[in-house]
Amino acid sequence: MHNAPRDRYLGWDSASKTQHLRYVVNNARFLILPWIRQANLASQILGVNMRRLSADWQQRYGHALWFAETFVDSARFYGGCYRASNWRYVGETSGWSKRGVDYTFHGRKKSVFVIALVRRAEKRLCLSPALTTEEGAMSPDRTRSSKIPLDIGAFDLSADEGLFATLRSVTDDRDALGKRYSIESILAMALCAALAEWARDQSRKDLERLGSKYGKAPNEITFRRVLQRANVEEIDTKTGVWLAKQLRIQPGQALALDGKSLRGSRDGEKKALHLLSAIVHDSGVVIAQTPVADKTNEITRVEPPLRPLDLKGCVVTADALHTQQATARHVVEDKQADYLLTVKENQPTLHDDIEQLHMEAFPPSGRDRR
Repeated sequence: MHNAPRDRYLGWDSASKTQHLRYVVNNARFLILPWIRQANLASQILGVNMRRLSADWQQRYGHALWFAETFVDSARFYGGCYRASNWRYVGETSGWSKRGVDYTFHGRKKSVFVIALVRRAEKRLCLSPALTTEEGAMSPDRTRSSKIPLDIGAFDLSADEGLFATLRSVTDDRDALGKRYSIESILAMALCAALAEWARDQSRKDLERLGSKYGKAPNEITFRRVLQRANVEEIDTKTGVWLAKQLRIQPGQALALDGKSLRGSRDGEKKALHLLSAIVHDSGVVIAQTPVADKTNEITRVEPPLRPLDLKGCVVTADALHTQQATARHVVEDKQADYLLTVKENQPTLHDDIEQLHMEAFPPSGRDRR
């Protein structure tokens, strides 16, 4: 079936599409009757069905499924239950529908959502037909391993100020009975990937280095339970400080303050989560971040991400929004750092003052030859 947003998302050429379309299934209808009121019911039903769909299809039709898609009437629905179930929005249709062998224009655009049913589904669907056989290498049960590399040896894990010592101090309110994995082991794996699938792909040796005395990864449920109950702000603060030490931020090094809305976090009438982050210029690593509430703005949230960081002698950069006296004072007086802030015409007095200095004659890289 023709589906332009899906095809663009997968990067399908005609040969791969012809070969692999049978591994894609369409969810045609999904309805919760309006008088049924139960929190999270829709996303729970979708989640349960997607987890068993491929195996059920294999049993009934003789082959597994790799990928699912659905259409949502964007004029009537937002698709919140799909978003909550980790379906990905990939675009809108152009307003055509299939009638027999022909297509008819009706003008009602539909939002397209997709979800992978097996690991690396997108990669499998794009393989050349020559690399795929009916029972060959790309069968979901016989996929060749393609482990995600990670140089764990590059991290200081077990020293007094290593990652384990940092994470061990995070509050762990789990009952001791039945606790198989330490809090520092689970959080270390989560920080490395944030995905249980990644952990399952790692070697026994690397998992043991990450604190698993069993040499295997916790299952997805264990990751989810621990991360749902964990104090996110506490973890973020402590690991950010640890990252800053690992990166060895030195005087003169630059740190950027940058705000971004978190993609995919908008849900119905609830606005997307907006974060203000502290980012190391050279590496692009985020070492601190803080949420920005709907009724405030980034200007009022400068101090929280910088508070735990040792920035003495560093340079803090930010866009014109943060060209504020309070921000400059905090950077210089409290953090003993320097700043490089952008000035635009939205601050006309300051902008005119700088123009009167004729600083274009003395660029930062130039020299005063008087």
